[in-house]
Amino acid sequence: MSLSRSDLEAGNIQTRLLEASHSGIKLTTLSEDELQRSLDKILQQQPPNSDIWIFAYGSLIWNPLIAYVERRAGIIYGWHRCFCTWMILGRGTPENPGLLLGLDRGGSCRGVIYRIAAADVPSELLLIWRREMLAGVYIARWVKVFDGTQEFPAIAFVANRQHPRYAHQIPLTTTINSIATASGKLGSCADYLMKTVEGLIAEGIKDRQLLLLHKQVLAKQQALLVSGDRSTLPPIYGQQP
Repeated sequence: MSLSRSDLEAGNIQTRLLEASHSGIKLTTLSEDELQRSLDKILQQQPPNSDIWIFAYGSLIWNPLIAYVERRAGIIYGWHRCFCTWMILGRGTPENPGLLLGLDRGGSCRGVIYRIAAADVPSELLLIWRREMLAGVYIARWVKVFDGTQEFPAIAFVANRQHPRYAHQIPLTTTINSIATASGKLGSCADYLMKTVEGLIAEGIKDRQLLLLHKQVLAKQQALLVSGDRSTLPPIYGQQP
């Protein structure tokens, strides 16, 4: 089951999280009012009735689900893309958590930027807030994006280092094993990694660390197949980018 625009429009993501919470998983989510206040706060830092850019570095690249008027590649400095957030529902379980990409401090990150028309900002950003900000694992902030010729502000979602699901400097073997085996209602972590790699390549971006990690995840999955331990493998595996 993949995430859809209709899910975001109907607020179904919040419903699913609350249902999971009632099933014994304790999760803290923001209400619609809290999401709207958070959105209003960040928009106060820009002129009213202006177009807004969004910086995408993970699933927003290959599954944006928003209306936009322009899309291009861009780079930000001071932040890098990495698997730094534990995921216990969408692409993981409490017993076998998955890992989610975030922006963490240091380095640089190449990604995709979307320009949302001023008239669509209230509705489209609310959908993004429901998707990215609901669980509190990200912090929305303004960053400077370079597209090769100019610099302009964009909203990016960076890792919340104070959140209990923040995964700081976990061993590489743990990262590989989690991505290779974790799966949830939205699919597998391996599929999430593969689609991100493919989405970046389609934009002419080769993230060497993600490419290497993808090879390591495939190797781990093949090793599990050879050993006969198929029980830990997600439904989708072994696909080349």
